[in-house]
Amino acid sequence: MKNKILIELEVPLIEKKYDLFIPINKKVGTIKSLIEDELVQLTEGSYKKDESTNLYSKETGIIYEVNKTIRDTDLKNGSRVILV
Repeated sequence: MKNKILIELEVPLIEKKYDLFIPINKKVGTIKSLIEDELVQLTEGSYKKDESTNLYSKETGIIYEVNKTIRDTDLKNGSRVILV
């Protein structure tokens, strides 16, 4: 899978962690939106989608810019990301 990477996503709001394959050619904002849509379904609506949430690097604390593609960030296989 050269066009996808495996990340660990932590969602403190619902106290869950997920391992996800994400495509490297999509924008961070698109991935964030897709993740939130799926979280709404998985939690049967207890997770509420919010435009103010961001993806953060768990190691460095940086916010991933929504207009950058995954390829243009420091994300790689095994990266740990927080959705807050």
